[in-house]
Amino acid sequence: MNPGRILVVEDNPKNLKLVRDVLRFSGYEVIEATSGEDGVRLAASEHPDLILMDPQLPGIDGAEALRRIRAGEQTRAVPVVAVTAFAMDHDRQRAFDSGFTGYVEKPISVRRLPQQVRDFLRLGGAT
Repeated sequence: MNPGRILVVEDNPKNLKLVRDVLRFSGYEVIEATSGEDGVRLAASEHPDLILMDPQLPGIDGAEALRRIRAGEQTRAVPVVAVTAFAMDHDRQRAFDSGFTGYVEKPISVRRLPQQVRDFLRLGGAT
């Protein structure tokens, strides 16, 4: 059984590969985007259960991509989690103020990421 469909929006190829590999190993279906525009498009067409997004993206940034995702009828309720190296308290608060559902710090912990994703999926109502 597939535990969920995760859209990962990340412009750094190494970070994208790490998250993809960890999530696939944990049984998740992973959809990849490398820009905010692609993230918005794939969120609408692929109906992910959760979106992990780097707020610092080429083109439109994560906050604008999130705004567009929240404006979509079918995507407004999808949990969107900021995945960022900015780890100060004010950075976390800025992510929440922008509307992100949660926050995961880089560098990604390969041990903690699967449980973090399960927790975000549970909060978002996905199975």
